[in-house]
Amino acid sequence: MPKLRAGTKRRVHLFLGVLCVIAFGGAAFGSVVGRTPLIGALNGMINSVIVLGGIVGAEMFLPQTRLGHALERAPFLVTFAVKWLVYQALIVVVIGSGLVRWLVLTVLLGGDAAQAIIQQAPSLPPRVVMLIITLFVPSSILFVQFSRLIGERTLRDILFGRYHRSRVEERFFLFIDIVGSTPLAERIGPDAVHRFLNRVFQLASAPIDDHAGEVYQYVGDEVVITWTLAEGRVCARPLACYFAIERALAEAAEDFQREFGAVPRLRAALHAGPVITGVVGGSRRSIVFHGDVMNTTSRIENATRDLQQSFLASEDALNRLEGIEAYALEDLGPQQLRGRAAPLRVYAVASESKLTAISATQ
Repeated sequence: MPKLRAGTKRRVHLFLGVLCVIAFGGAAFGSVVGRTPLIGALNGMINSVIVLGGIVGAEMFLPQTRLGHALERAPFLVTFAVKWLVYQALIVVVIGSGLVRWLVLTVLLGGDAAQAIIQQAPSLPPRVVMLIITLFVPSSILFVQFSRLIGERTLRDILFGRYHRSRVEERFFLFIDIVGSTPLAERIGPDAVHRFLNRVFQLASAPIDDHAGEVYQYVGDEVVITWTLAEGRVCARPLACYFAIERALAEAAEDFQREFGAVPRLRAALHAGPVITGVVGGSRRSIVFHGDVMNTTSRIENATRDLQQSFLASEDALNRLEGIEAYALEDLGPQQLRGRAAPLRVYAVASESKLTAISATQ
């Protein structure tokens, strides 16, 4: 049996938790509207688990499939229409006809008992079914699509007002830059290089999710990933995330070479420290980070060119991580970074597997 990715495990656990809430809510609603509390609760639980559980499950797991990728690439109106029609059909079949409910009860209790329960079960008025179809389904799809546009965590933090007032946080920031995108654009054209970068960022999304990272922003050919101190320090997640992205791109190297005539190479910098986190903006709001940490991380990333290293991490970041003994660290000493008065000690970082491969060739 294939091992589940860490990000998939988190989604499964979240889905099971949501499913329990849905089942309880459906049972409570059914017990109130049913002819008898027990039968009403049973029918309400089955309906809600199949309908709401099916919709929630599709929105959580479908994007990781080929069909989900195809839907994401389609125009928004096409994606919205397809999902609305499918979810509408699910509601009509489950709630309107009761066929799925009868099949479930037949499997669990037998045909006679299922028929008896169905006969005593309340049927929702057509107006209620239409209200669910016209209001709940479209609003759910819009909510999910919007969360993907601005980021699930950002949307959650805005909704719950976590950063309504700015606060000081300790955070890790990982800047990853795609090397050579400018000359590549000159060779293959801006449209092709956009597809190149988009493919890189898509492949990076699963490792970022697996290591509990949050994409702060995409800036040209660079992605900025962040963790709170508590999220990032466990198992040196920022370091593990970078090397997982490297592996994902290496596995797709042949596809990149065939389609674009180039294989993506990365440069990265990791730093950590206090930042001011808060919501800014009026008509368009977003959560931003202000502080010297951001500028310093950018300077460290620039230093990868001068020091001819692919991945640099500051001493401040490494001191905040747990499990760094799993990586090969080379102390490059205090470095005078552009725009900073005081030097900063940095380390070149390599995975143990890469270090072993280099040693074997020597």
